[in-house]
Amino acid sequence: MTTHLRQYWQQLRESLWFVPGLLVLASFGMAYGLVEFDAHTSWHGEKQFPLLFGSGAEGARAMLGAIAGSMLTVATLSFSLTLSTISQVSNQYSPRVLRNFMSDKVNQVVMGYFVGVFAYCLIVLGTIRGTDEIKFVPATAVLVGLFLALGGVAALIFFIHHIAESIQTGTIVQHTFHETQKAIAHFFPDQFGEPIDDPQQSEAALRYVEEQTGWYPVKAGQVGYLQLINTDGLLKWATRHRVVLRIEKEMGAFMSEGTVLFLVRSDMERPKAEKADWPDDLLDYVSIGRHRNIEQDVAFGIQQLLDISLKALSPGINDTTTAIMAVDYLGAVCEQLARREFPARLRSDGKHLRVLVRRADFADYIRLAFDLPLINAKDDHAVLRRLLVALATVNEAVCSADRKPVLRELADRLVKYADQMLKTDYEKRQVQELYNDLMKTWS
Repeated sequence: MTTHLRQYWQQLRESLWFVPGLLVLASFGMAYGLVEFDAHTSWHGEKQFPLLFGSGAEGARAMLGAIAGSMLTVATLSFSLTLSTISQVSNQYSPRVLRNFMSDKVNQVVMGYFVGVFAYCLIVLGTIRGTDEIKFVPATAVLVGLFLALGGVAALIFFIHHIAESIQTGTIVQHTFHETQKAIAHFFPDQFGEPIDDPQQSEAALRYVEEQTGWYPVKAGQVGYLQLINTDGLLKWATRHRVVLRIEKEMGAFMSEGTVLFLVRSDMERPKAEKADWPDDLLDYVSIGRHRNIEQDVAFGIQQLLDISLKALSPGINDTTTAIMAVDYLGAVCEQLARREFPARLRSDGKHLRVLVRRADFADYIRLAFDLPLINAKDDHAVLRRLLVALATVNEAVCSADRKPVLRELADRLVKYADQMLKTDYEKRQVQELYNDLMKTWS
């Protein structure tokens, strides 16, 4: 699948109309099929089961009309509940988590179910004939409409339960954590060709890509955020043209039309290559959209959890429990990052250097996760203590000692900040005790 198709498919999955539209089309097909079955089959259910099928033309019209009206009302209610929930989540937590509700398959399927049953009833209703010349009641289709209405009652109850569950803080932060966890599991650029790990090869490659001359710039050409890079396609493009690419922006970076996204240069095996068609289709392998995407952007997952903590710490809300929960999950994300070896920035096609990727390092992620909660916690000693607990958890998980200095720097800043901002000796002592426990692991 090309990058643009992946981008379009993602937009469809995050829309509130795509799945309901498919279910409406499916209801058209089911209504037509059952009406045709009733019109051409020799089986007469109304004779064998008169209590189920013997409603007559007027009774069938009345029942289908009632079902259609009620399903339209319930569909309107479900859309209203969804929009109300989206507004509440945006105000209470963060606008960044709205995409989770837009892409929620339960919401999409339930709303599509109600609209689909409405469309089904209208189609079947239009085929009923009760005149003396022509009498036709699609008994099987009418009975299926009754069962669909009963299913709608169960769907409405489940939908209300799901909405109530989905707006809880634990559900929101856990969903964001799981999305970020998936991004870490496929850490960009881990699947971007093969890494260059040999020290001598890596040093020679770095000297080559850090040269300032010979690079041809390729600009973004549109405004938005760098969402996705088709790693396989881009690597094949570089191999086909025998060039080296420098990706100048990190995933999630904002692009303007004049932003240089790539620098292109002939590889070391062909220093005098032509550059005529280099930029013609290079931008086909990247996706630039109106918002960030977590698939290759771990920092965006951290940013969503960070937004929840900052919103909870704001004076207008002042929700310490929500802030603590967000800090806990930030610590869990950073713990996974601490355990993981970061992919090499130099990527090859198996033989030659092809791409230099710009990405954040461990210290960048840690500062992104903890800097702003530390500053905004102010005199909330409970949040400050939880930040120290999260730092201790990350410290225990680090896979190399060179990652510990940034954790110690944050812990030192935190205890100094607590000493300045906290009002009582009890609060200061609580923070200091946790800090002392953490210092023992570094001594």
